[in-house]
Amino acid sequence: MPKHSTGGLISVQKRWALMILLCIALSTTIAFFIGSSANSCNSADYGKFSSRIDAVEPESSGGNKKGENPLHFMNSKLVLMVSHELSLSGGPLLLMELAFLLRAVGTRIVWITNQKPTEPDEVIHSLEQRMADRGVKVSPAKGQEAVDTALKADLVILNTAVAGKWLDAVLKDNVPRVLPKVLWWIHEMRGHYFNLEYVKHLPFVAGAMIDSHTTADYWKNRTHERLGIKMPATYVVHLGNSKDLMDVAEDSVARRVLREHIRESLGVQKDDLLFAIINSVSRGKGQDLFLKSFYEALQLIQEKKLHVPPVYAVIVGIDVNSKTKFETELRNFVADKKIMQRVRFVNKTLNVAPYLASIDVLVQNSQARGECFGRITIEAMAFQLPVLGTAAGGTMEIVVNGTTGWLHPAGKDGLTPLAANIVQLAMQVETRTRMGNKGYARVQEMFLEHHMSYRISLVLKEVLRKANS
Repeated sequence: MPKHSTGGLISVQKRWALMILLCIALSTTIAFFIGSSANSCNSADYGKFSSRIDAVEPESSGGNKKGENPLHFMNSKLVLMVSHELSLSGGPLLLMELAFLLRAVGTRIVWITNQKPTEPDEVIHSLEQRMADRGVKVSPAKGQEAVDTALKADLVILNTAVAGKWLDAVLKDNVPRVLPKVLWWIHEMRGHYFNLEYVKHLPFVAGAMIDSHTTADYWKNRTHERLGIKMPATYVVHLGNSKDLMDVAEDSVARRVLREHIRESLGVQKDDLLFAIINSVSRGKGQDLFLKSFYEALQLIQEKKLHVPPVYAVIVGIDVNSKTKFETELRNFVADKKIMQRVRFVNKTLNVAPYLASIDVLVQNSQARGECFGRITIEAMAFQLPVLGTAAGGTMEIVVNGTTGWLHPAGKDGLTPLAANIVQLAMQVETRTRMGNKGYARVQEMFLEHHMSYRISLVLKEVLRKANS
């Protein structure tokens, strides 16, 4: 069961952590509609992570002796990590978290970002500073230093399919010497990544690590059918929640304080129901279809005169500095349907915990093939939230339909089922509570940091064995 603070007190250490969290939470811009005008106020941020392995130990849920770090064998090893970009998107953040897990056991980490903007970037500067503070060496993507590091490294981790372009561009004739110690961590599900320019060396690396069975199967079939190449040894590793996030999720006082502050900043009451989608804002993530379903749900509630608390939709992930055409479409839909009072738009954020503490239901509405994994789903389950997700991609490997949430079809076929699920959860507090508790139990069983560390350790051991054979 979730931990409750003894006597309603938080330790001094937790107090400071919570105060820092709240300061961050109240410093991120929230943009939302009130009446006919768009106003903004300040609010939150927080962090992420999760695992499971296929080829090494298929049915293992992950585990190790209490007190032992399964990654300890990586002590003093040199690992080169190559990311195609450095941003607040899932791939780079995931690689950063693995870097920090390895640094904790004494691994020497060198980080390369293959593509950087020519102009100074505040996000890149901040993330590079965070890595430097944790002992990760940030190096140039090109030049002899990059080549020498790749040749000396015990292991090279390429992050995302696009990072494959770095191999020929930088290593040139040295590519064959490096491939036997490359672990390729793939997160993509989109068809345009199946390009020989990116993945022609994929069959010759030591292994590929992929976040879900659905994505692994897709890559296996697509590379064979479209490119005529064969996948290397492939390991499916589900992700896991970080200890920091679980500490907040399991502290009832922290959750209550965050809930009150975020709800106040959003302009909603303590008993209002918040259905939130927390993701980068794009058509593939399905914010437009979510808003259509939400509008349909509001219509159902009104037509049937259902007695439910006020219901709100929260879209976390907009970019206040550069409005996109898609975001404009979302705002126009909200205005056209006259539901400005019921929708909140929130700036993109690295820190999701305050929002997870403040909402009642997570909507994971990724379209087409869905999410490769969708870490926000297990983070929401850690906060005992039911999940309404598309029956696609990694979401189907996380959400137990009817137990930890409900699944609906992707695309327009999912509009009415999602609307119906929103209405049902709005009406049934017992169902929300039961699903939230079941989701939390599933996280405890499968999706914690030590699960991920254990499963990744099996992959790293296998790749190192191949590299040294």
